[in-house]
Amino acid sequence: MKVASMASRSWYYFRVGYNTYLVFMIGYGSTLVTIYYLAARNIPQIGALFGTFWSFALVMTAVGAPVSVLVGWVHTKKSSLLKAEFDIATEANPYSYRLPPGFWKEAAFPAYLETLRLLRKMSERANLLTPEEIVEIEELERKFKGLLDGGYLGVPRRKLNF
Repeated sequence: MKVASMASRSWYYFRVGYNTYLVFMIGYGSTLVTIYYLAARNIPQIGALFGTFWSFALVMTAVGAPVSVLVGWVHTKKSSLLKAEFDIATEANPYSYRLPPGFWKEAAFPAYLETLRLLRKMSERANLLTPEEIVEIEELERKFKGLLDGGYLGVPRRKLNF
C-alpha cells in the first residue's frame, strides 16, 4: 500500500474513532459533570432529589437515552435533514459520477456493455428495433464505454482530479 494511501486511511480512521467514540464519551461525561456541579447541585430542590452525582448521571442516562433514540428516529425517518445530508454526500462523492475501481469497472460494466451489444445485434437481426430505439441503445453504449475508459457521467459539483 502506498504511504500516501496509508496516511489518508489512517487519518480517516483516526477521525472516525475520535469523533464517534472518544469525543462522544468525553462530551457525554463532561455534560453530566457540568450540569450537575454547576446547576443541579446549586438548586436545592434538584440537589435534594438526586443527592449524589452518580444518581443524577443514572437518571439522566435513563431519560436521555430514550430521548436521544427518539430524536435520532425523527431525524432519520420524519425529517428532510437526512436526505439533505445524503444529497450533499452524493454530490461530493466522485464515484457518483464515475465507476469505482474493482468489480464494477473490471467485471460488471463490461458484462453489461457486452450484454447490451448482443441484445442489440439479436434485435436488429429480428427487425425488432425502431430507429429511435437504435439511437437510444447507441447512446447507452457510448456512456458505458466512456465510463469504462475512465470518464464520468453527469455534472459533478467539483472537478474530478484522479
